[in-house]
Amino acid sequence: MTPTEPSMKISVSGLRAWFGTNEVLKGIDVAIPARQVTAIIGPSGCGKSTFIRCLNRMHELITGARSHGQVMLDDADVYASDVDPVLLRRRVGMVFQKPLR
Repeated sequence: MTPTEPSMKISVSGLRAWFGTNEVLKGIDVAIPARQVTAIIGPSGCGKSTFIRCLNRMHELITGARSHGQVMLDDADVYASDVDPVLLRRRVGMVFQKPLR
């Protein structure tokens, strides 16, 4: 990394996610720089919310859902056994389009 390149806040490698047997994310690789605005846009049903839920480990709260791949936050694996998901969610927030019922 050169001095003019931004550092990466979040790095995602090979992220895949399922709801049961339905694979909804198929090998996502993305680097999100620190101190910049990043937008995740796309049509309804394309996996935007699932992707964000994988970043903050909310995807694993859904019955039958699972994910595989690497998500790094500040060079630390968010899926490491010593990471507390509740503390992670304080750092990686999510705003829902509609209130949960």
